[in-house]
Amino acid sequence: MKAKFVPNNVIQYDFLQYLASSCEDGERLPALNDLSPEIGLSTSSLREQMEVARALGLVEVKPRTGIHRLPYSFRPAVQQSLNYALMVDRDFFAAYTEIRIHLETSFWNEAVALLHVEDKLRLKELVQMARDKLNRLPVQIPHAEHREFHTLIYQYIKNPFLHGLLEAYWDFYELAGLDVYTNYGYLARVWDYHSEIAENIWKGETTAGLNALREHFNLMSLRKKPNVTQKFE
Repeated sequence: MKAKFVPNNVIQYDFLQYLASSCEDGERLPALNDLSPEIGLSTSSLREQMEVARALGLVEVKPRTGIHRLPYSFRPAVQQSLNYALMVDRDFFAAYTEIRIHLETSFWNEAVALLHVEDKLRLKELVQMARDKLNRLPVQIPHAEHREFHTLIYQYIKNPFLHGLLEAYWDFYELAGLDVYTNYGYLARVWDYHSEIAENIWKGETTAGLNALREHFNLMSLRKKPNVTQKFE
């Protein structure tokens, strides 16, 4: 069994400690009635702590297959907080966007250096797919392509917190209603920058690609807030 470690000033959840020290990813956990005496919690307290773990994306609970530990991901915890943040103040999206911009520009050189030839081809393919959507009647918003374009670039960096923050940004983006943004002129310019980014990556011109990325981010400041009805899940 792994050594027990409980940081100072952190609420200790016995179930989370059990999950971290006594289980492996994908492992099926005992039923709550069996687990309760092992951990030393009442069934009701154990169920409450399990719901915390579930909200944090640490366990998966299904009717027939039971409870399984999931691989660690920072994304669910960030999602929960961002969902609430947007309910409190929609301007929080702009603040989180600043963090996303700093992350992508800071990790740019490292991320691009790790890309494979097929990844670079995929970036160019995504640009073409996005332009095909924009040229249709009626116009289709290439949001899926936009999300994949950015997340693909950083996929090989071994940092779960970076990936959690960046993936949660796109979830936040959708909550803010920007995946239905319909200003054609703005979207066309966005994909011009993405085309330039993809071409520079393909040619190995990393600095030029970073400059195009920064120009793309500067363009974002001109985007008006969409008038959409917000839905929270």
